[in-house]
Amino acid sequence: MINDGWLAQVNRSHSPNYNERPPGLEIDLLVIHNISLPPGQFGGGYVQSFFANTLDSSIHPFFSEIQNLEVSSHCLIERDGSVFQFVPFDKRAWHAGRSCHQGRENCNDFSVGIELEGTDTDAYTVDQYLQLALVTRSLMSAYPEITAERIVGHSDIAPGRKTDPGESFDWERFRTALKSSQL
Repeated sequence: MINDGWLAQVNRSHSPNYNERPPGLEIDLLVIHNISLPPGQFGGGYVQSFFANTLDSSIHPFFSEIQNLEVSSHCLIERDGSVFQFVPFDKRAWHAGRSCHQGRENCNDFSVGIELEGTDTDAYTVDQYLQLALVTRSLMSAYPEITAERIVGHSDIAPGRKTDPGESFDWERFRTALKSSQL
């Protein structure tokens, strides 16, 4: 359930990396991403710190490379299925970067971004697929322009620049879970 742009009963970890959506645009696209910080490692709360612009660059050499980036997604689904929301859905999170979907550029303007804690090559967990399906159904209810056909990977809207959610993301498994709430 979504109230005032926020999912009910999830962790909130506010990000400053968002702004207003352009007037008159409907939210009609869901973009699935992956992230792990440091790359290939899970846990530690580093993604939350990264989206809050509070990541300590002294912890890992990679963090100094990304410390000045200002990015966020609307939500993160961790390996254990925990869901964190950073930006209300009615606001424009900075998740897609240079992007284009069906001839429309700047996908952040009309999309919701969900990060899965993972990599292109590590299998996602059952809990992540279940939570992603639950969150997606809530989004589809609140924003009916988001249909099953309007759910894409970051790689679909930024080909050649992005590869996530990667070869390890099982689209059929996700679509089955979306339809039935079971895996």
